[in-house]
Formats: sequence, C-alpha cells, structure tokens
Amino acid sequence: MKNLKIFLLFALVGLTSIRLSAHEGMWIPSTLAKLVVGDMQAMGLQLEAEDIYSINNSSIKDAIVHFGGGCTAEVISDKGLILTNHHCGYSQIQFHSSLENDYLTDGFWAMNHSEELQNPNLTATFVVRIEDVSDQMKKAAKDLRGEAREAALATMARNLERNAVEGTHYKAEVKPFFYGNAHYMIVTETFLDVRMVGAPPSSIGKFGGDTDNWMWPRHTGDFALFRIYAGPDNKPAPYSEDNVPYRPKYSLPISMDGLKDGDFTMVFGFPGFTEQYLTSHAVEYVVEVQNPARIAMREAALGVIDAAMAANDKTRIQYASKQSRISNAYKKWIGQSMGLERFDAIDKKLAQEARFIEKARTTKGYEGLSQLPTEFADLYERMLPYRLSRDYLIEFYYYGPEVLRYAANYRKLVELRDSLEKAGTWEDEVAKLEKSLDGFFKNFNAEVDRGVMAAQMDLFLNGAPEMLHSATLKNLAAKHRGKETSPADELASKSVFYDESKLRGLLQKSPKKVAKTISSDPIFKISTELLNAYGSVVQPKYAELNDELDAMMQRYVQATMDLFPDKTYWPDANSTIRLTFGKMEGTEPRDGLIYKPYTTLDGVVQKYIPGDRDFDVPERLLELHANRDYGPYATDGEMRVCFIGSNHTTGGNSGSPALNARGELVGLNFDRTWESTMSDIMFNGEICRNIMVDAKYILFIIDKFAGAGHLIDEMNLVYSEDAKPNPVHEAEDAPAEKEMGGL
Repeated sequence: MKNLKIFLLFALVGLTSIRLSAHEGMWIPSTLAKLVVGDMQAMGLQLEAEDIYSINNSSIKDAIVHFGGGCTAEVISDKGLILTNHHCGYSQIQFHSSLENDYLTDGFWAMNHSEELQNPNLTATFVVRIEDVSDQMKKAAKDLRGEAREAALATMARNLERNAVEGTHYKAEVKPFFYGNAHYMIVTETFLDVRMVGAPPSSIGKFGGDTDNWMWPRHTGDFALFRIYAGPDNKPAPYSEDNVPYRPKYSLPISMDGLKDGDFTMVFGFPGFTEQYLTSHAVEYVVEVQNPARIAMREAALGVIDAAMAANDKTRIQYASKQSRISNAYKKWIGQSMGLERFDAIDKKLAQEARFIEKARTTKGYEGLSQLPTEFADLYERMLPYRLSRDYLIEFYYYGPEVLRYAANYRKLVELRDSLEKAGTWEDEVAKLEKSLDGFFKNFNAEVDRGVMAAQMDLFLNGAPEMLHSATLKNLAAKHRGKETSPADELASKSVFYDESKLRGLLQKSPKKVAKTISSDPIFKISTELLNAYGSVVQPKYAELNDELDAMMQRYVQATMDLFPDKTYWPDANSTIRLTFGKMEGTEPRDGLIYKPYTTLDGVVQKYIPGDRDFDVPERLLELHANRDYGPYATDGEMRVCFIGSNHTTGGNSGSPALNARGELVGLNFDRTWESTMSDIMFNGEICRNIMVDAKYILFIIDKFAGAGHLIDEMNLVYSEDAKPNPVHEAEDAPAEKEMGGL
C-alpha cells in the first residue's frame, strides 16, 4: 500500500468545503420532511413528504416492494400486479424454461390468473413503518465497550423488535446506520405467494446483452411482471389454490405524458450497498488489489461459460442465470475502477482526510482523533492478507466450479456418520441428498464446470494468500506442472461429484462405504480444505480486524459529522428502503462524448443483427417499428425505449420505479452508465447517471407486441391536466383488437 500523502494535500483543500452534489444521497423516507423535501420541491416535486411516506395513510411507500430480498418491484394495479426488471425475475424465468417451453427465448405471458406460474421461495416484502430508535440503542450501550457493548445493543434490538410486532404477523429488524451512530427499526410485511405473469423474450428483456451492459445508449426492455397473492383475509399465506390476488394499500398510477429533458425524477427502492465514507486506504485496496483479482477470476470463468452457452441451447438455458450473476459484477468492477482512477478518488479521499486532521487538531475535544487516518493506514496493512483471502474464496468457491459448493452438502455423511447411524437418521440425510440431486444436475454441465476449474485454478493458487490454500489442490497442480495433462481433467475423472449416476449409486451403499468414498474424493477434499482454512485461519482474524475497523469508522464518521456540520449527511445503503431524486438529463462524461437523455426504437433497429446473441430483434417488433404502429404509447411521435437521469442508485435499485414530480410511474430503473459505477464509493452529479426503461415502452411491449392488453386494463393510466389524452386500449370496446394483440 502507498504511504499516506496527507500533509502534501493541505494546499489542495484550504478553505474548500465538502458539499453534497445536488443529486447525491439515498434518503430514508421517514426523514424526508426534516432533511430534503424542500430541496426536492425546489427541483420540481409537486408532492408533500406525507404523500411519499406515511404511517397513518396510504402513500407511495406502500407500493414499493422488496422483491426476493435482492431487487425492488412496485405495485401497478389494485389486483396485486407488480413490475420489476427482467434480470430480477431472470432466475424465475429460467426456472420455468425448458427446451419445450423456452421462455428465455420466446417470452411468457399469462392470459388469465390460472396461467400464472408459481415460484417457490420467491417473496414480496412491504415496509409498514420506520422508527428512529437511536436514543434507545445509545442508552443501552452507554459507557460500554467491545463485546459488552455489542451484547447490550443486541439485547435492546431484540426487545424493540419483539415489542414492535407482538400480536401481529409483521417482522421487525433494528439496523445500524452511519456505522452504528444511528439505528432505525424497519417493520415489514412479507408475502409468500408471488407468481410469474409476464416476461418479454430475452431479445427485448436483455437486448444488448453483455455488450451493452452498464453502457449508454441503451435500448433494453428490462422488465417482467409478477403478481402477489394473499389469503382470503388479504394477509400473507403460503402458496395455495385458494389464494387470491393481493389488494394493495396503494398502487402507482402510470403517466402517459412522457418526460422532457430536465424534468424532475425520483427513484424509490431498496439499494443494496454503498461505501461513501471509505477512507483513501480502502479505495486504494479496491482499485489496486481487490478489483483486479476479482475481474481476472470472473473473466476466466466467463470465457468458458460463454463459449459453452453459444454452442448448445440446453447449456444456454442451464447457465443463463449463472452467467448473468457472474458477468454483471465483472463488468461493473471494470467500470468502477476506471471511474475511480479517472476522477482521482484516492487523492480526493486523501484531501478530505487532510482537512479532517486539520479540523480535529484545532477543535477542542477532538484533538486525539486527528491520528485516525494514520491508524487506518496501519489497520489496512494488517487486514490485507485476510481481505484478499476472503475475496479469493468468494470468487473461487462461490462463483467458480459448482462442484466445490455442492460437495460441501455431504460433510455430514463423513463427519457425523456414527451419530447419524446411532440416531437412526442416516437414511433421512441420504434422502435429502438424493432429492437435491435433481435440482443440482438440472442446471449443471460437467464439462463446463471442469473448464471453469481449469481456467481459475492457477489464478487462485498464484493470487490467494498461502493461508487459504488447499493442500490437495496445490499438490495436484504441482503434479501436472510442465506436463500436457491437466489437473482439472484428473479431478473430473476421479471425483464422483461430476457424475449423477455414480453419485446416486454411491448413496445406496452402506454408510461406511459412502463415508469412505466421499472422504477420499478429491473435490470433497478441496472443498473441505478451503472451508476449513477460511473458517479456522482467515475468518477469525478477519472478523477481529473488521470489528476494529467498524469501531474506527464509527468514530471517524461521527467526528466528520460533528466537525463539518454545514453538510447534510445521508447513511450508506444497506438494503433498506430509500428515495433518491434528480432529473432526466444527459451528460458529457468524456471529451467529445455526449449522452442524450433518451433512446428510441429506431436505435433498436439500428443495432439489429439477425441471429446475434445480443442484438437479434423479434420479427413482431420489427414489424411494429416499420409500420410506426405505436398506439398511444409514443411520445412526440417517437417510441422511446430508455432514458437516463441523475438519480443516485446502486445494486438493489434494479426494478425500482422512476417517478415524476406527481409521483406517477414514468420508468423502471435497471442500470447505471459505466462511468457511474464508481458512485457506490464516490458520486459525481455531473457524470453519474442511472438508466431506466420508459414506462410507455413497457406498456407498448405488453399491449402491441405481446397482445396482453388485459394487463393494461388493470392499470391506472393517467394524463396531466394540460396533456391531450389519446384513446387507450379498452378491452370491453374492442374484443377483436384484444385478440389480435392491439393491431
């Protein structure tokens, strides 16, 4: 790591104040009235804070859904219809796809409720209310340090959560904000029956593929439709044929006006994770160590997976969701490093730290905190091998060869054989594993997995610290070094985990035979050695140092807020509901490059390459374009597809509604521009842009392309008072039109 350059940067900071960009921030909805609603109204918002977040009346927050725990969705009808991204519903689309019913390629549209598809384990969660419990938590931890403090906080959190939901079906969670300097309790309601209603073909929902991912201009119809079902009492219930469509407290109206350049926009959802308060040392690790390692590992895996998917339709379906998970972060990290380097993020952080030191030294009661930046430098040096080990374990074990993860399911048979036999539960454990075989091998290709192992093995052994290494893997690599033979081939030939029939046959044998075979299996040994090394050597020290880091960050962030009170602070994203605001606006991210604020269907046709994986276009869409058959969904005669805005978003905001000044749905957030991926660490309001599908393009695809106008009938399509309304699809008046897809 580089030496601190703090003292060389005093000249850079001088009297410069640290100010928020006009569009920066992911705001807790319950704090809008106190902190930023005035700024929002000055930019064009026509609502009050109570219209957005209310606990006494229905409000926009009652239409915002945490979809599957990782994305956002929103309610768009009074029958529980929800809208999210195609890529958020991708695993469900893939789950229901087969060679006979290839919904990934052809799309899926339920023409009535009975055709809507069940999705095991998919949930939809609403926020009931948010409570600031900072005072109670601070009181519980007063004068305590270390483990005693953490125990007191945990006890108080449990008490608050229990009292908040007693006698209800709600759940509550107290979460830390500002590195534990504040705490909020989130009370939620989770629905368990969420069914797939509609999804365009991937040639629309993933148009542009990996080529266009994180890029602008974008022409992707990244949306899918699901429906929440409830019991007859409108409360959450497990899947049942007796369940009925959920009756929401609020559903979003959809604007038919279209946006103009500079119009106010806001994005409401569940952003996953930002790190705006990181010090220069952490940013340096991300740019110079972490991202290069992760990018190399994923690039190796993608080279194998992409080639296999292109060569075989069955493999394409099997690996569609996996490839998407791997490639999305891979390309993001490339753009993130590029942006952080280009905008001198490390030096900017150093300048902030220099200003912090100067202010702390000259402020009574804060003098001792002036040493914090130096202490951070020492701590990150000590953390380096443990952080790097953790990064490599994630990339190799969790995103690399799947057999490593699957083999870990068999540890009980080896380590607890005697106790399982004595308890008479051996057969039960074997039955669970036999049941898991179908799910695992349904989406597994042994040759692809072997190829991923071969591609990543040397990168892992050469890059991961020695403390994480597997002796079996290391010895196998040494055995084949300098030879034409491959260690991955040997693993594939000797391990039972690559062969479903062998594994099924083994599970029928005696407990002694099963345990002996599994324990000597090379894949099982590598899997076990990696987890044991991490669990016994890496994780304890990493946790210890990370606790030390969290404590330092808590002091640093609190002191920063105290020393620089002229700034309005927002807490890092932590998968809790947030609102961000900005405008529909383009940008000039690089010299000579201008991003216009929206794209049109003309651009889809211009990118069209027949048969291409990323840029093929359905014949029906080409026909609609050729005839300019856009129905009421055009804006100023154009069929707009996507637009960009200066809203501060991150992962988890996928599927979030983009709302206009009146709180009406105008788009669906799904991405950021490549330069904007640095915004997880450092936001630049002049450059950072989020990417959204135009809501009217979504309606156009549902109605004119798919002929699913019955779904449009559920929605509340609205025009502003000064807009000239056009006739909208009316199924009752035009049954023939409905049958013909709106022609």
